[in-house]
Amino acid sequence: MSPQDESARAGARGDLFDPQCPTRRLLDRIGTKWTSMAVKVLAEASPHEVRFSELLRRMPGISQKMLSVTLQNLAQDGLVARRVEPAVPPRVHYRLTELGLSLDGALAVVRAWAEEHMAEVDRANEVHRQDLQ
Repeated sequence: MSPQDESARAGARGDLFDPQCPTRRLLDRIGTKWTSMAVKVLAEASPHEVRFSELLRRMPGISQKMLSVTLQNLAQDGLVARRVEPAVPPRVHYRLTELGLSLDGALAVVRAWAEEHMAEVDRANEVHRQDLQ
């Protein structure tokens, strides 16, 4: 284990500008649209669980595979708890952990910013495309 990994496990604060810092990998995982959407759906249901099929229905455009990968990553990071109900087929339920709930606040700010400023960003993209022609 590298010294950086050891300090991260010991609760030391990460350093985003250190190329070896695990913070970068975490930001890659939590910075996706699918993660933001899954966290929002689960936060709205909290403290109740949400079944996989309901998450899939409430997240238009996501594939089953991408939802599965997103939820696996969130569970691996301790942000989501997963419960399997023995049945045929098995029923899988998800809920945010306390750590996941704390992430929702930060992502809510980013989601609100994106929704508020999307028109400005679209205009800037259009100007940029015209400048390239």
